[in-house]
Amino acid sequence: MPSSAFPTGAILRVEGRGVAVRGDDIDTDRIIPARFLKCVTFDALGPAAFADDRAEAGGSHPLDRAEHQGASVLVVNRNFGCGSSREHAPQALMRWGIRAVVGESFAEIFFGNCLALGIPCLSVDHTTALAVQAAVEAHPQAPLQVDLETLTLTTQGPQAPAGVWPLELAAGPRQMLTTGQWDGTGQLLGHRQQLERTAARLPYLNGFASLG
Repeated sequence: MPSSAFPTGAILRVEGRGVAVRGDDIDTDRIIPARFLKCVTFDALGPAAFADDRAEAGGSHPLDRAEHQGASVLVVNRNFGCGSSREHAPQALMRWGIRAVVGESFAEIFFGNCLALGIPCLSVDHTTALAVQAAVEAHPQAPLQVDLETLTLTTQGPQAPAGVWPLELAAGPRQMLTTGQWDGTGQLLGHRQQLERTAARLPYLNGFASLG
């Protein structure tokens, strides 16, 4: 499992190795089984991502294979993240190390929950999804670059043949990610002085002295 820092601020690109999880309609119950929802915090959810699928695969699941440890770009198929609206699903993926998801389509609530964490979910057509998955499986050490400015996915380096694939992302989410607007906490911290000046003018924070 990767130990890289969680996303903060503007996200212009995501770089790292890929891992492919094949199949349509993979729901949030599979991404994070219900028994893990009892947690008080999300901190320990990373190892539980796809727990039942991984147990059934007996060590051969992509997230368990040695060559995919440290991967940060997840490549999926159609309607990924469907089912219940549990925010634990993207939290588990993020804590496993995923920083971007590329797939054919995403459930709306899952997409929104990922956006709130700074995890871009970018769309590709069916043929492209299969091609990228095949490339990731054939060359697991090859670095990928997901570029939110040019909306392209590229492979580069000596580990694999170079490739460039187009990505799709709606203008609104793209602007939020590339400007850092998705990161509400970061925006608050970045405007601390303005917040303090505003707070100093609020009567209910100053004993209503200004109304005397």
